[in-house]
Amino acid sequence: MLTIDDFSVDYLGERTTHAVKNVSLTLGRGEVLGLAGESGCGKSTLAYGVTRLLKPPALITSGSATFHSREGYSVDLASLGGADLRAFRWDKISMVFQGAMNSLNPVISVQAQLEDIFTTHRPEMKWKERRQVAGDLLERVGVDRSRLKSFPHELSGGMRQRVMIAMAMALDPQVMIMDEPTTALDVVVQREILDEITRLRSELGFAVIFITHDLPLLLEISDRIAVMKGGEIVELGDAYELYTNPQHPYTKRLLASFPSLTGERGDFIRTGVADARLGVEDAVTAVAHSEGADR
Repeated sequence: MLTIDDFSVDYLGERTTHAVKNVSLTLGRGEVLGLAGESGCGKSTLAYGVTRLLKPPALITSGSATFHSREGYSVDLASLGGADLRAFRWDKISMVFQGAMNSLNPVISVQAQLEDIFTTHRPEMKWKERRQVAGDLLERVGVDRSRLKSFPHELSGGMRQRVMIAMAMALDPQVMIMDEPTTALDVVVQREILDEITRLRSELGFAVIFITHDLPLLLEISDRIAVMKGGEIVELGDAYELYTNPQHPYTKRLLASFPSLTGERGDFIRTGVADARLGVEDAVTAVAHSEGADR
């Protein structure tokens, strides 16, 4: 669905910052591609660059991003501008931005914000059809259609995030980019959101680029994972292979940085058995740390 080739982004200033450095990635049809890395490593900058949402002083210095439509044609995103770019966004590639409350207009109802998508991109739709489809979208993501009249501040964090996902799905895009869609949500709501994303992906067949610093979360939902550090992709591979046989030292440190319910560091999912390849402390040291924390 998407080919990113040798893509680089700089932030210009007194001192130029090389935020994204020669990144190459591919996204398959119906695939969930995880993009993991610490804060500030360039994940969101890459997503904004691909969708042409960057503003000065950001500058794309090299590379290309090509969209391969399911209808059989390809589009170089750099060639789009003006009305063509506006028509392309949301219709072919949509984005769920980090922080739903910052993305939703606080003084406009959910209904008005959903219907605005159709007014802009589907002007031929009648108002009754727009209202019906807006309600259907909410119900598809698990929100009652009565919430159409609500304002963003009247919704919980999880409901606001679901509204953002509904907006991103409105025009049946072929690719959805999700920039930390579960940040600041509690773990129960996170699980609900992830289940919704997985279900909708299966039903509608869109591909997903899922951006987060939470590597264990990506291991649960991704087909492949790209690990990013300092603006570069340092490791890319099948999610299970990356978990069981990480190659790059940074990936090993990421895996070892998450605690386990068993108290042994690095063993956050599945077996609860320490894996020496991750460079974590041995069981005795881990138990000692756990006992110290209990005291």
